[in-house]
Amino acid sequence: MITLGVVFEVLKGIQPPWSDQIIADVGIDSRKLIPGSMFVALAGESVDGHDYVQDAFNRGASFALIDHPVEDGIRVIDLRAGAKEDYEQEPEVPFCLLVDDALTALQRVAGAWRKKLELRVIAITGSVGKSTTKELTTTVLRQRYRTLKNPGNLNNEIGLPMTLWRLGEGHQRAVLEMGFYVPGEIEFLCGLARPSVGVITTIGTVHAERAGSQEQIVRGKAELVEALPPAPEGIAILNYDDPLVRDMAEVTEARVFYYGLSPDADLWADQVEGLGLDGIRFRLHYQGENIYLKVPLIGRHSVHTVLRAAAVGLVEGLSWEEISRGLRSEHTQLRLVAVRASSGAMILDDTYNASPKSMLADLNLLEEMVGRKIAVLGDMLELGHYEEQGHRKVGIRAAEVADVLVTVGRLGQQIAHAAAESGFKNEDIHSFLSGEEASEFLKGFLVENDVVLIKGSRGMRMDKIVAALEANP
Repeated sequence: MITLGVVFEVLKGIQPPWSDQIIADVGIDSRKLIPGSMFVALAGESVDGHDYVQDAFNRGASFALIDHPVEDGIRVIDLRAGAKEDYEQEPEVPFCLLVDDALTALQRVAGAWRKKLELRVIAITGSVGKSTTKELTTTVLRQRYRTLKNPGNLNNEIGLPMTLWRLGEGHQRAVLEMGFYVPGEIEFLCGLARPSVGVITTIGTVHAERAGSQEQIVRGKAELVEALPPAPEGIAILNYDDPLVRDMAEVTEARVFYYGLSPDADLWADQVEGLGLDGIRFRLHYQGENIYLKVPLIGRHSVHTVLRAAAVGLVEGLSWEEISRGLRSEHTQLRLVAVRASSGAMILDDTYNASPKSMLADLNLLEEMVGRKIAVLGDMLELGHYEEQGHRKVGIRAAEVADVLVTVGRLGQQIAHAAAESGFKNEDIHSFLSGEEASEFLKGFLVENDVVLIKGSRGMRMDKIVAALEANP
């Protein structure tokens, strides 16, 4: 873990004799800190972390990074450029470190600390499947290596540096998801994390509203493979089935390792069979070997997640026995979970987020299930120019798969219209503007043996529908 001395060394070029205290953790939410941690006070649009420094100290934090004054009575050490202060006297804990910019300081320390450590970083980005790939890859690598991952969705200019602070000298691998909203963001994150392996999942239209065109999204994601070191140290793991990802081989000096469903890939799969809630079965091919596997991931589309995690395992030197053990772990099912409704219906809960590609994949899973199939689909946000096209594609597929369609939100009505135009009976389509309305309808509509897929963008809070219907929330 990072010591206070590392922070002083990076930000001020000195290490006071009393600065060997270990920083137990780092965080930006005063409510989630553990004793001995560093609170980073960031000023947001509506909340300023500087207003919560005392609360952080009351909850056990020992230190705080601040960039403007806080309430009187809190000890402050000035580390700003040009500040002249006697750092020989050990201050009483807790205290603040005053810097020019708290976020920049967090990032500078993270990058310097990562640079000191001997480990390999695996970075993952793409429009869909980043988090599930991160989780499964970590499970695989932990069969041999001490591995750290960024928790939850801490994948941006704040969350990723916080993860790097948590690295210890005993870590051998780090698996880091990297988010993308604007060009240059992944390049910046790579400058901090220094990845040796880069994994690209797929290119879609997620965040097109902020990033711009699909071409800009491609360029932004490609920043990962551009940042990798040359072969043999650097390895770019690319999705052969996605032409936009496959062509990224042209912009990297790293070794290229393709995965996919094509025999032209280095690692490929066939005979993919969906087993409903029992997972998937398939055959892997690698260098003349055939490996038959069944894993507990739900939905045929999950085979690409398996391929990515297996590819990382292979390039990091794991045996097939280790890779298979990691893939078959009972903890590998991540986002989509199955729960029972009070009515006895089976709910397929994939309410974390949504894009056209992930929603179509879940509809493919619904097609595999037995029972009356009900698709409860909410708005897909931040699609930009692809908004209408994406919702219409989902509506057309829903008409092919579902027996009943329930849409939530203004954009969800586009799904309903496309389904109706595709021949879906109007009496089997139910559209609501709010999740509360949809919940009330479903409570009186669902019966035993129904299978209900619930999915929508995070901002739609479709998880509240699941909670309202679940037998034991």
